[in-house]
Amino acid sequence: MRILAASTLRAAALLAGFLASAGAFAHAHLQQQTPAADSTVNASPQALTLSFSEGIETRFSGVTLSGPQQNSVATGKLALSDDNKAQLVVPLAQPLSPGDYTVDWHVVSVDGHKTKGQYHFTVK
Repeated sequence: MRILAASTLRAAALLAGFLASAGAFAHAHLQQQTPAADSTVNASPQALTLSFSEGIETRFSGVTLSGPQQNSVATGKLALSDDNKAQLVVPLAQPLSPGDYTVDWHVVSVDGHKTKGQYHFTVK
């Protein structure tokens, strides 16, 4: 009976330690983007904005935009929003012509974790 109680106590302590440290293993997850994923916009945006679950290191992060026929689209320098260090702003060098676009992104969060992804939108 004591062995079972000790094993149960150890398992509970291990689980509590894991749950308490879960935040330390967090990654920057894309929470919102403009234009929104799978959306159709009536006019070209002036910039792409990507909002993450935690702060981003711009030196180790990047965003590429591909347009119709997978042609690369020129963008300006990636920057953090002035009032939100978890939001990337990617200015567009020129207005986007009508068509389907793909945004590929990779980021390193302030705690050093890497994440990447992609989404699509359409300009009418």
